[in-house]
Amino acid sequence: MTLPSGRHHDAVEIVNIAPLHGAGAIIGPSCVAAANLAVAEINSGTGILGREVCVTTIDGGGPPQRVYDEVSALLATGMVHAVTGIPMPENRVAIMRAAAGRAPCLFGVGHDGLAGEEPGVFMIGEHPGIQTLVAVDWLHREFGARRWAVVASDYLWSRRIAPTLREVLAPRHTVVAEHFVPIGAENFDAVLDDPRLDAADGVILLLIGADAARFNRAFTAAGRAGRQFRTGPTIDENVLLAGGLDANRDIYVPSSVIPDRRSADHRDLLDRYLRLHHGFAPAFSRFANGAYRALHALRTAVDTAGSFETARIHGALADRPVLEGPSGEFTFRGDQIIQPTLVARATGVDFETLTVV
Repeated sequence: MTLPSGRHHDAVEIVNIAPLHGAGAIIGPSCVAAANLAVAEINSGTGILGREVCVTTIDGGGPPQRVYDEVSALLATGMVHAVTGIPMPENRVAIMRAAAGRAPCLFGVGHDGLAGEEPGVFMIGEHPGIQTLVAVDWLHREFGARRWAVVASDYLWSRRIAPTLREVLAPRHTVVAEHFVPIGAENFDAVLDDPRLDAADGVILLLIGADAARFNRAFTAAGRAGRQFRTGPTIDENVLLAGGLDANRDIYVPSSVIPDRRSADHRDLLDRYLRLHHGFAPAFSRFANGAYRALHALRTAVDTAGSFETARIHGALADRPVLEGPSGEFTFRGDQIIQPTLVARATGVDFETLTVV
C-alpha cells in the first residue's frame, strides 16, 4: 500500500490498523468509523503540533509477516509520523518490530503479557487477563460463581494467554475444562456436550469476533444461556449484534471503554459519531472506542512532548503521567493508560454498565 496522493505536504501522516478480514473483521468497520471521528475532531481544532492529520488504514487481520512488511514499507517512506489502531494480537509484535522506535505506536488495546514493553509503544486499553479477573471476581461476589470453562480460538494468542489466565484466576477460581476450537468453527458440539461443562458456573470466552457470535447462538440453543454465565475480553457490541437478541442472556463483560448512554459525555460522543456518518455507522463498540481514544491519546502525548520522537514522549510521560488534552485526561503508568474497570451486562445487542470496580 502507498500513501494516498493529494495530501498537504505538511500534514501529519498516521497509519491506522484495523482487522478488515478474517474472524476479527467483525470489529474492523466500527474501528475505522471511530478513527474517522477522532481525525475530524482533531482537525477541527489545532491538529497535532498545529498540523492537519491524515490517516491511512491498513488491514491488521492479515498474516503477521504481511502486516510487518506493509508497516515497514510505509515507515520507510519517511512520511509516516505514528501508528495507531487495533491490530489482531498475533500481529502486534510484528508491528512493534516494524516501528522499532522509529515512530510512536498507540494501540487501542491493553498489555496481554505476551510481549515486553518496547520504546515508543503505548497501550490504552485493558489487560485481557486482569479485566477477566475483575469480571469473574464480580460474578463470584454477586452470584457465587467460581468454576469456569475456557473456550478459546485455537491460535497463538489464546494458546499463550490461557495458562496465564489460569494463574491469574487461582486460587479463588477453578478452571474445570479448556477447549481450543479452530478459527472459523461452525460446530461447537464437542464443547457443549462435554460433561465437564456441566460442572462450570460459566464460560470464559477467548473466541475471536464472529466465532464468539456463533458460539453464543449454539450455547443458547443448547439451553445453557439461562443457567451459566459468559464473560471474556473479546466480546463487544458487534459480537452481540451478530449473535442476535436471544443469544446474549447472562453475558457480563469487563471494560474501561464501553460507552454508556447514561453518561452525558458518552451520549454526546455517540451523537457526534452518528452525525459524522449521517446516522448510518457500525456500532460504536468498546474496540471502536479504543481506536478513537488511541488517536486522541497520540495527539495529547505528542503535543505535550512537542515532538513525535519516542524518547521525548517517554520523557514527557515520566514528568507528567497525567496528561490533559481537548478530549479529556489520560493517566499513564509507564506505557499503559490506567482507568477504572466497568462491569457491563449484555441487554439485547448493547451493554448496560452495572458498576465501577
